[in-house]
Amino acid sequence: MNKEKAAAAKALFMEGYNCSQAVVGAWAEDIGLDSETAYKIASGFGGGIGRMREVCGAFTGAVMVLGLKFGNTIGSDRAAKGKDYERVQLFAKRFKEELGSDTIICRELLGLSGPSDPDPAKRTKEYYQKRPCPETVAIASGLLGEFME
Repeated sequence: MNKEKAAAAKALFMEGYNCSQAVVGAWAEDIGLDSETAYKIASGFGGGIGRMREVCGAFTGAVMVLGLKFGNTIGSDRAAKGKDYERVQLFAKRFKEELGSDTIICRELLGLSGPSDPDPAKRTKEYYQKRPCPETVAIASGLLGEFME
């Protein structure tokens, strides 16, 4: 667990970045991105991809980081694709273990029933107290440290 990257992602989330932006932003320099590009790439993935509450934004941010670090660039290279998918599946397994959950689905992690209005929730003290998101981005970003070598 990379505690520095975990803290960086949590701080970015607390500044108002979405879950995905917080994770990608924490690792941007390490994967050759400037912060602005990192935030733009990840911007639509927050809220379980555009607040549809599907796959957790912290998880999708981590998958983007893994892809930018190790991803396949040759479409016909099935072995490389398999390696990418294996890495993502292993990350998913570890992420769920660290969360103490059996899911990476945003709405299930938040205890919601479906998609949310596209208008993001106002970030208040109460918002941060009732959401697991600050800790979830810290877990995803910190856990990437095990995979980035």
